[in-house]
Amino acid sequence: MPLNVTLSLPPDLEERLRREITNLDADVREAYAVELFRRGSLSHYELASILGLDRMEMDAYLKRHHVLEGSLTMADLDADRETLSRVFENTR
Repeated sequence: MPLNVTLSLPPDLEERLRREITNLDADVREAYAVELFRRGSLSHYELASILGLDRMEMDAYLKRHHVLEGSLTMADLDADRETLSRVFENTR
């Protein structure tokens, strides 16, 4: 079952974007799929399926868009900082 989402933009902005971006609908779909991948909600395989890419094309796509698989999130860094603070407090 396909997911259909409506993005409401001011008419003048939508008109400008549609002039500048060849396929705005596909661009928005792609951007959201990549964001879901960054959040860890989609696997590499799932993202490739959505974008219609094979494994090598997907790897190249991620590299072109500076998306690192398994990269740390701000939540990861905050958790690490808290852990280090606790560890160093106990050594004083």
